[in-house]
Amino acid sequence: MSDATLLQVEGLNAGYGRSQVLFSVSIATPARGAVAVLGRNGAGKSTLLKTLFGELKPMAGTIRLDGQAVDGEPAERRVRRGIGYVPQEHGIFAKLTVRENLMLGAIRQRDRAGLDYVLDFFPKLAQRLGQTAGTLSGGERKMLAIGRALLGRPKLLMLDEPTEGVWVGVIEEIADRLKQLSREMSLILVEQHIELALEVAQHAYVMDRGHIALDGPSQSVKTDPQLMRHLAP
Repeated sequence: MSDATLLQVEGLNAGYGRSQVLFSVSIATPARGAVAVLGRNGAGKSTLLKTLFGELKPMAGTIRLDGQAVDGEPAERRVRRGIGYVPQEHGIFAKLTVRENLMLGAIRQRDRAGLDYVLDFFPKLAQRLGQTAGTLSGGERKMLAIGRALLGRPKLLMLDEPTEGVWVGVIEEIADRLKQLSREMSLILVEQHIELALEVAQHAYVMDRGHIALDGPSQSVKTDPQLMRHLAP
């Protein structure tokens, strides 16, 4: 990675109750740029993001943001430190309008700069400000969820399956937006569309049964003969 390290995770163990899911996971992200986290269903990808965000307490290991340990902090404090998270299930309020969803994301902002940035970034949202979020298309819901997260002005944005349930014609648009974001901040991208993920990200981690089974520059991972073995159902 060419940029300075923003997030450093070492020896992370985590899970649910007595069921351990992550085993000695170590990853890093640059201050600007994207890393992809790949793996079959059940490999531990979503558990990793939830642990980094603070929804799950780690069993062991360290999580450092800008050199400061955050593994003992709640999610709210991590948000204030600059960690944004777009979960797989969109993370929007379906009964609220697009405008109301965005205003919740902008609750700590004193001006409209952030909101204007998001509406310029996703012009479709600007056309649907008065529309109920639950009536949006799958792609528009993803844009709204990402837009809400961006209003928190994150240093690190984590996205869990940002193209899931999105019409194929919109996937490329979202990919282009993610490439643009990766030039401005740090991204962690969990994605089932392998080609897209490796196109957006400069570095990739492949998870298998809660372990990092393979990692390296995206182009090296893409051509590694072991890749499909770790991704096969």
